Amino acid sequence: MTTILKLFTTIFVALSATISALAQTPKDVRYVYTEASDLNLIGKILEDTPNPYHRVDTIRYKGFTKRENQQVRCSAGLAVLFKTNSSTISVKADYAYMNDHNSTMGVATRGFDLYIKKDGKWLYAYSRCNSIDNARKGKELIMLKDMDDSMKECMLYLPIYSELNSVKIGVEEGAVIESLESPFRHRIGIFGSSFTHGISTSRPGMSYPSQLMRNTGLQILNLGCSGNCKMQPYFGDVLCDADVDAFIFDAFSNPDAQMIEERIVPFIEQVQAAHPGIPLIFQQTIYIESRNFSRSKDADWGAKQEAGARVMKEVMKKYDHVYFIQTNATSPDHETSVDGTHPNDYGYTLWARSIEKPLLKILKKYGIRRLNP
Repeated sequence: MTTILKLFTTIFVALSATISALAQTPKDVRYVYTEASDLNLIGKILEDTPNPYHRVDTIRYKGFTKRENQQVRCSAGLAVLFKTNSSTISVKADYAYMNDHNSTMGVATRGFDLYIKKDGKWLYAYSRCNSIDNARKGKELIMLKDMDDSMKECMLYLPIYSELNSVKIGVEEGAVIESLESPFRHRIGIFGSSFTHGISTSRPGMSYPSQLMRNTGLQILNLGCSGNCKMQPYFGDVLCDADVDAFIFDAFSNPDAQMIEERIVPFIEQVQAAHPGIPLIFQQTIYIESRNFSRSKDADWGAKQEAGARVMKEVMKKYDHVYFIQTNATSPDHETSVDGTHPNDYGYTLWARSIEKPLLKILKKYGIRRLNP
């Protein structure tokens, strides 16, 4: 019996080693690279930018400050859809600019976030970034190894706070890489603050617009600009030219109460003139945790929320197709903040969940329905 047991053990170990060896990506794998924009780049609010990884053509659209120019050229919210049977995936990026944000991980600001379809749903696969020095040198970044050789549907999120000249996706020599048709329907534009931009996320796919997109199957086109969503008319020019079915606005987080009151009506009228009959859905700004003990923060943020609620009550009486919904990014124990202002990943998850049902209810009136992604 002991001899037979030893024999079975030996056979099992040998088979396990063989299977393991077959599953492993070769040590000296040779990669073949494809420009990401030659595949299927989704999430862009304007399609015709000379640089495919810019969200706005800053030569065509004027009025932005230097920082705003930089932000709208960053690739926040953009993702590449492709399919491959490669056992490994790598990325090579050429950066024009990288932001080293104090409260946001490098993986989010300059890194890449990979999802792969499993059982009909997008499942997190891996996320990585190079050091700033290696990123500047364009060093190859191996995202994932030792996958099987089945055809996989992939979605790679691009950095939220970096400007890209080029992104190349590498697969092993002899493997297939092809553009993947987008499973996301409609075009929902979203203009917002650092919250919408994705500040303080751990990786690009964890902003609340990106989570909302995966959860609903609706394509969300992100024009989040950290600190700079103040209903400016030159941002309105971009929104007016966008091909969208609906707009969502995180418009009350950056302006103070007076600015909210002064700008809301001209902003609505500018956008509605270009997009008559589509829903304009404004969100109340979230409760930020630095209000807990700071009297000045509590007063300022409370005034924003009060002004937002008051002006929306008035404009919804005056304008058709304008809506106001509530948000929540705070857990009962108030443990969802990174820096007192920005939520962590779970806080953004709570935000996405809090607006999903009211958004879908409004959008359904316009024939815009969720599609299980």
